[in-house]
Amino acid sequence: MKRAIWFILFLPVCVHAWNLPGLGSFKFEKVGANVYIMHGPLSLPNKQNKGFMNNPGIIITGKGVILIDPGSTYQVGKKVLEEIGKITKKPVIAIFNTHIHGDHWLANYAIKEVYPKVRIYGHRLMIQKANGQAGLFWIDLMDKMTEGESRGTKIVAPGHVSKHGDTLTIGGQHLRIHSLGRAHTDNDIMIEHVESKTLFLGDNSFNKRMGQFDNSSSMYGVIKVLKYARGLDIKTFIPGHGKSGSFDFAVKPFLDYLQKLQVIVKSGYEKGLENYEIKPVAANVLHAYKDWAGFDEIFGKHVSKMFLEVEARNL
Repeated sequence: MKRAIWFILFLPVCVHAWNLPGLGSFKFEKVGANVYIMHGPLSLPNKQNKGFMNNPGIIITGKGVILIDPGSTYQVGKKVLEEIGKITKKPVIAIFNTHIHGDHWLANYAIKEVYPKVRIYGHRLMIQKANGQAGLFWIDLMDKMTEGESRGTKIVAPGHVSKHGDTLTIGGQHLRIHSLGRAHTDNDIMIEHVESKTLFLGDNSFNKRMGQFDNSSSMYGVIKVLKYARGLDIKTFIPGHGKSGSFDFAVKPFLDYLQKLQVIVKSGYEKGLENYEIKPVAANVLHAYKDWAGFDEIFGKHVSKMFLEVEARNL
């Protein structure tokens, strides 16, 4: 009888979590005082995951919810709102978008639809790009990658600029903005929640998956940013993708990867090797990362990107 009662008490949690067949169930998990994260799948946006792959985060304040990176599509945003509703009935009063990549912010539309007065924050360049061709590019790309699962998503860009050094008080909770220039993109912001000593890194850090580096990015810049983050008074680090935790768990593996790649590529460059000649050497040294999601597809691009950055510093 006791077992039956125990099962009934906990059944709603299992039934009501957002289930993506073949991928698992997703809900907000508490990682600190008033801070919850929904850790998304590690696969790229596709039909199966409905485009969902990032780590939406919430901070519950006295007046409402602060939402960091709500997700990739209108449909994902609706699911994120459903899961927030299981944690608190307070309204979403602020959104922070960490950078321009659409898997992090296109769900703004769903949040704005329900909470039209929500204040949305982002980097100055992120706002410009979201309102321009980059926003349209991400709408189209997400539609193609999800095979139409994102259809109906519309651009809702941030309306409030966040820059390095900003401090904000929202609902009695205190935030600091960290933005050190070109890193994962040229429009990254990281959000520190002071009370819980939590840092939302955006895609400056990945855990158990490889990240993309576009034309606006800098691998050297990411190394600089992650070293900077290590020096902050932070307890919990939230990567853009992958599990959260201490610096050693959630950030150090990716920082180590980039630093080792930097040393290998620089050494090869100084010996007169081309990037394709350096790749097998780097793959051998970095074999511990071969099981990270996206390694086979992205590793060669990482070598080429680092080679170009090393070369640029030696011209």
